Amino acid sequence: MIACLDVDYREDHAAVACLLFTSWTDETETQQISKRIDDVAPYVSGEFYKRELPCLLAVLEPIAEIVTTIVIDGYVYLTPEKKGLGGYLFQALNQKIPIVGVAKTRFHEAPSVAVLRGDSQNPLFVTSAGIEIQQAGEYIKQMHGEFRLPTLLKKVDRLCRDAVFA
Repeated sequence: MIACLDVDYREDHAAVACLLFTSWTDETETQQISKRIDDVAPYVSGEFYKRELPCLLAVLEPIAEIVTTIVIDGYVYLTPEKKGLGGYLFQALNQKIPIVGVAKTRFHEAPSVAVLRGDSQNPLFVTSAGIEIQQAGEYIKQMHGEFRLPTLLKKVDRLCRDAVFA
């Protein structure tokens, strides 16, 4: 299974969402998971991963055995030597599950491949760990949707933004 993950931060908690799907071209997911995270670290410039990584790991914990690839909103590497969120996630998962990072803005030193989708002239910037970057870019290009952002990436963003917990 492929997992798309995203996190939304609220005043006193975070909402993390995951969509599971079987093929890069799938229009719909096979499963949705959302979870409330109460103990969220404060935002620290340059150390965003310390805030977001525990949220991602919490939603992955019960499903990690079935996940073959993870797609995140953000960078895997910021420079060839400096990890982004995806690099820390890859490390936390003992480098066993490939990570594909999809960013909407270019980080000048990041080793990324630009992917144009639909009629958009604004590329997505794809980075990866555990999978060749060109292959990761092809997978993102193949994802369902006629616009810049693939359908399931938009949907996981909406799922975590709209998540309400009792």
